[in-house]
Amino acid sequence: MTQQSVEPRTTAEDAGAGTRVPAGRSWLDRYFHITHRGSTVAREVRGGVTTFMAMAYILLLNPLILSGEDAAGNTLGRTALITATALAAAVSTLLMGFFGKVPLALAAGLSVSGVLASQVAPEMTWPQAMGMCVMYGVVIMLLVVTGLREMIMNAIPLALKHAITMGIGLFVALIGFYKAGFVHRGEATPVTLGPAGELAGWPVLLFALTLLAIFMLQARGVPGAILIGIVGGTVLAVVLNAFGVIDPKQWASGAPELHGGAVSMPDFSVFGDVEFGGWAEVGAMTVGMIVFTLVLAGFFDAMATIIGVGTEAGLADDRGRMPGLSRALFIDGAGGAIGGVSGASGQTVFVESATGVGEGARTGLSSVVTGLFFAACLFFTPLTAIVPGEVAAAALVVIGAMMMMNARHVDWADRATAIPVFLTVVIMPFTYSITAGVAAGVISYAAVRTAQGRAREIGAFMWGLTLVFLVYFGLAPIESWLGVH
Repeated sequence: MTQQSVEPRTTAEDAGAGTRVPAGRSWLDRYFHITHRGSTVAREVRGGVTTFMAMAYILLLNPLILSGEDAAGNTLGRTALITATALAAAVSTLLMGFFGKVPLALAAGLSVSGVLASQVAPEMTWPQAMGMCVMYGVVIMLLVVTGLREMIMNAIPLALKHAITMGIGLFVALIGFYKAGFVHRGEATPVTLGPAGELAGWPVLLFALTLLAIFMLQARGVPGAILIGIVGGTVLAVVLNAFGVIDPKQWASGAPELHGGAVSMPDFSVFGDVEFGGWAEVGAMTVGMIVFTLVLAGFFDAMATIIGVGTEAGLADDRGRMPGLSRALFIDGAGGAIGGVSGASGQTVFVESATGVGEGARTGLSSVVTGLFFAACLFFTPLTAIVPGEVAAAALVVIGAMMMMNARHVDWADRATAIPVFLTVVIMPFTYSITAGVAAGVISYAAVRTAQGRAREIGAFMWGLTLVFLVYFGLAPIESWLGVH
């Protein structure tokens, strides 16, 4: 059928941009505004594949972080966690593609998973922890709907936002070093290199080699460096294990072997295993602080990432406005609830989406492609499970290093900035608590500004946060003073 010659027409979105788009395009083109944004279906597919390859490592890292015990001594199975991670990423990213219509992919946020593993699970059961994810997702969606999300973002000083990102980076890196066996708990010192001041065993050596390989690939500007490094480390691990070089008992997560076929049915055993309530032993104050911490962990990076990737794609103007911004922010918030129900922790927009944009992606069609690849991974869990935890841990350290690059935005010569940033960054890994780091940064920011006679610069919202965090640090003595046990 030949294409008819008709007058151009505009959609509401196109009209807002002041650009007329020829009619007669395919429904795919019209729905995703492919031609209008200067792209093609081929570019969108290529961008979607590239984004998936750049962030596929999350299928390995998220189960690694969530592998610990909860307050009841229960653990989540690795196969079930891989399935949950793939499912949540697929659903969230497909929603972003079909409804947000922007080239942004979502998956389990390492900062959120870190909070769940280190602060939430030790206080309650895993189903209750996932219930907390649903709650924080709902809170963020409400913040978007009411317009408070942007107001809060504007109220928190930019330096503290960078500090929170850097602190989470060190926190994630510490988890990677510990999971790999590179860092151990010491007897005479808090931590040691290996179990006795030296590295022990082939698995930790493979971790170090994988880490160096990824850094070298990144230095060369190789796309997909993290995934390539993990695949290379896994192949080497499989070879060494097959020839009996490594004792299978040395692997923390089991020997890198394929059990059964490469394809299997998904393990949905943790799907829907969510509980709300039963927090009497934890206390209302602790529950409130946990939800607040999860909101913080999933809150700050998303807007900056969405605007940053949107700008790179040519979708945002100089004021950060872009088509579908409110929808994108809402779907990012919904990712928290989706991840909780799936059993994978909260989902958030990944900065790796920029790799797809670099390949020409400009519309939500690329996100649909990425989401479909994550969906396909549901049936290849056995292949994913081969990757040793020690090899996957190298990517955590790399991600931590990437997040630390925000240090270049901090004015270290200004004490009013440097002191809160320093405390935020170091207290997170030193206390193994993201909340404690944020609290220290906020309180010190208010204290230093007040000491300089600049209290008016702090703002009502920051004063409110300061009061909340003062109560957080002083909760034990306050409860003792009030006679609460």
